[in-house]
Formats: sequence, structure tokens, C-alpha cells
Amino acid sequence: MFANYLIGLREGLEASLIVCILVAYLVKTGRRDALRPIWTGVAIAVAVALAFGAVLQYGSTTLTFEAQEFLGGTLSIIAVGLVTWMVFWMRRTARHLKSELHGKLDQALVMGTGALVVTAFLAVGREGLETALFIWSAVQATGDGVRPLVGALLGLATAVVLGWLFYRGAVRINLGRFFTWTGAMLVVVAAGVLAYGFHDLQEARFLPGLGTKAFDVSDAIPPGSWYGTLLKGTVNFQPDPTVLQVVVWSLYLVPVLALFLLPGRIRRPAEPQARPAEPAKPPA
Repeated sequence: MFANYLIGLREGLEASLIVCILVAYLVKTGRRDALRPIWTGVAIAVAVALAFGAVLQYGSTTLTFEAQEFLGGTLSIIAVGLVTWMVFWMRRTARHLKSELHGKLDQALVMGTGALVVTAFLAVGREGLETALFIWSAVQATGDGVRPLVGALLGLATAVVLGWLFYRGAVRINLGRFFTWTGAMLVVVAAGVLAYGFHDLQEARFLPGLGTKAFDVSDAIPPGSWYGTLLKGTVNFQPDPTVLQVVVWSLYLVPVLALFLLPGRIRRPAEPQARPAEPAKPPA
């Protein structure tokens, strides 16, 4: 549940910040008439994300078991790829997001109402589709359709409240640090989703090694225990993973987390040149 709360919070906050920046810019520039197309684009993006999630959930139930597992594993891998790209993109562009959105909005204002709708839709729709896909993958991995959904909805609700507080100027936090820490946690969550995605492909008979277990700690960490459920819901922990799952988990988590937390190069400011010594004044 916590993992899905984190997904909803981060993706929702990213979308909320984008909407806040767009709305604040229009209000400050006296273009309140352009607010309706913005909200229209946001509403369409939310509707598309909900429809996409519904198609994933109900469309997969008509497939055979092997087909469901193959679809689940494939979409899990795609979801991990999208989330990985998202956390690196946000880490790189968080500081310049406001100016980038202002430039796109200026172009849309010149082009007209349709361009405003498309701008808002694209800005919010990407986060919505990523959220729907990643939450669906997490639901498939945990086998619980209630708590992941509740966690994601709570995260989205928190993001909406924080976005409104940002707009009102009531909350100020270091967004760069926030997205860095939540991004690192999402990488850990994504590693578990990726490992379970490969497990689905093994159950679909697409990949071998389903019966080759790396270890089995089910006696020490029973899946039905509260702590087993907690580990399953947070990091997709499995007490009896296959060798392939452990290898995939390690090959993803270690290099991706290291690259994500690697500090960027800091340019040192140029040292000021020493001023030439002033000639001594002759004695009066």
C-alpha cells in the first residue's frame, strides 16, 4: 500500500505542479479566459488514464492464464522503463520545469484554444498513463486489488492538496531534494515490479527457470504474516524468488540506483583575478 501511495503521491504531485504553474502563469498575465481550455485538457487526461486502467484490468480477464501472465509481465517491464525514465527526467529538469512550461504555454496562447487543451492534456496525460500502468502492474504483482488502489488514491489526494497549497504559497519545500528521495524509493519499488514481471513471463512459459529457486525463506517470512504482507506491499518482496528474478533485480537496482544518486558535476565559480597593485602616492 505504501509503495502505491508513493507512486500516487509522486506522479500526482508532478501533475499538480504542472497545472499550478500553468494556472498561475495565466492568472498573472491576465489571461483568465484561457483557464477553461486548460481545465478541459486536464479533465480529458484524467478520463483517458481511467479508461486505460479499466481496459488493462477488465480486458485481461478474458485471456487464458498464460496470456494473462505474458501480458502482465510485458506491461510490468514497460512500466518499469517508463518510471525509470520519469525519475531521471524529473531529477534533471525539476529546476527548469517552470520556464519550460511557460515557453510552451506562450506558444499555445498564440495558436488558440485547441493548442491550450492539447498542452494541458500532454502535460498531465503522461503522468496519468504512467500511474495507471504502474499501479496495475503493482496490483498484479501483489495479487491484492484493494489496498494498492486505496494507497494510490490517498497518494493522489495528498498530491492535490499539496498542489493547492503550493499555488496558494502556503507550502515551500526543496522540490529537488523531494524528487531525489522519492525517486530513489521508486527505483527500489520498480526493481521489485521488474523481478515479478520476469516471474510472470516464466509462469507464461515464455522464459525458463520457473522451478529453479534462488532461496526460500517462507518459514521465516510467511507470505500471510503482517510483516510478509508489508514487505510484499512496499518492495514486492517474494520469499521464494527464482534465480532469474534475483539476477534481474540485482542488475537493475544496483546500477540504476547508483546512477540516480550520483552527484552531478558542480562547476566551480571562476576565481576573481587579482587587481593590479595601485601605484604608491608620492608623499605630500
